[in-house]
Amino acid sequence: MSRTWRCRSPRTFFGLTDEYMESVYEQFFFLKYSGGWSFSEAYNLPIGLRSWFTQRLIKQLEMEKEAIEQASKSGGGSKTSSTHTLTPDNSPSMPPQFAPFSGQE
Repeated sequence: MSRTWRCRSPRTFFGLTDEYMESVYEQFFFLKYSGGWSFSEAYNLPIGLRSWFTQRLIKQLEMEKEAIEQASKSGGGSKTSSTHTLTPDNSPSMPPQFAPFSGQE
């Protein structure tokens, strides 16, 4: 006996497409990796709110990147350096309770 399907719609009609699910998983990954969210927190967010947080996090990271670029441009030509070299005169001393662990007694 041959089976014929009554519904001629493509199979994606009854579910989410692979491309949509990949974009959802990309949002989960981005929120987890860059935002520090747990998987269950991102999963349980309503779609609109999850999209807002994703877009806002992208905006925040772009603003931070621009600020870092501006700071590196403005600080690159200055005479003062942001790095410091530790010498015996300016290095902190070892707290006494940690002296047995450092090998210096």
